[in-house]
Amino acid sequence: MPQYFCRMNFEEDIRQCLEVLKAGGVILYPTDTVWGLGCDATNSDAVEKIFRIKRRDESKSMIVLLADGREVIQYVVEPDLRVFDYLDEAIKPTTVIYEGATGFAQNLIAADGSIAIRVTKDEFCKHLIKRLRKPLVSTSANISGSPAPANFTEITPDILGSVDYVVKYRQEDTRQATPSAIIRWNTDGTVTEIRK
Repeated sequence: MPQYFCRMNFEEDIRQCLEVLKAGGVILYPTDTVWGLGCDATNSDAVEKIFRIKRRDESKSMIVLLADGREVIQYVVEPDLRVFDYLDEAIKPTTVIYEGATGFAQNLIAADGSIAIRVTKDEFCKHLIKRLRKPLVSTSANISGSPAPANFTEITPDILGSVDYVVKYRQEDTRQATPSAIIRWNTDGTVTEIRK
C-alpha cells in the first residue's frame, strides 16, 4: 500500500463511518473496485436512502460486501460451498448472486429472493465490516444510468453532497478502478456470467 494513503485518515474514517452507519446514515467510501455508496445492509430505511440518492428503482438490486467468506453461510440459505473454490481462482474482484438471501433489509433482496454478495479483500472495507458486525451495501457512487466513477475525482458534487460522511482515506488514489465481475451461481453448480 503506497505511503500517501494516510493511516491517520484510516482510523478516523473507520470511527466516523461506524457512527454514521449505526445511526442509519449513508457513507461514500473506497472499495476493492470503484468508490461506493454504503449503508448497513440490514437497515431498510438506510437502503431506501441509497435508492433515493442514486435515483434508482428499488427493483434494481445492489451489491453487499462481507469481510469473510464464512459470513456467506450466515446470510445465504444453504450456499453451494463449491463457490468458494471458484472465488479462490478468480483473477478480479467477483460478485456472486446467490439464491436464498436471509437476514438483509427486505428492500435489498431481489424479487426472486436472491442477493449479490462480494467478499472484499480491501483492507479498509474489511476493518469497517468487522467492526460494524453487519454486511455493508456497496453500490457505485453515481446517479443510476451514469458511468461509475473510476476514482474519487470523478464523483459528482450531487453525490458528494447527498451522503452523511465522505471517507478521506484513498481520495488521492488516482488509479482507474473498474466494477467487479458479476456471476450467478446456479443451484446445479454451474455459473452464468452477468458482467466480465
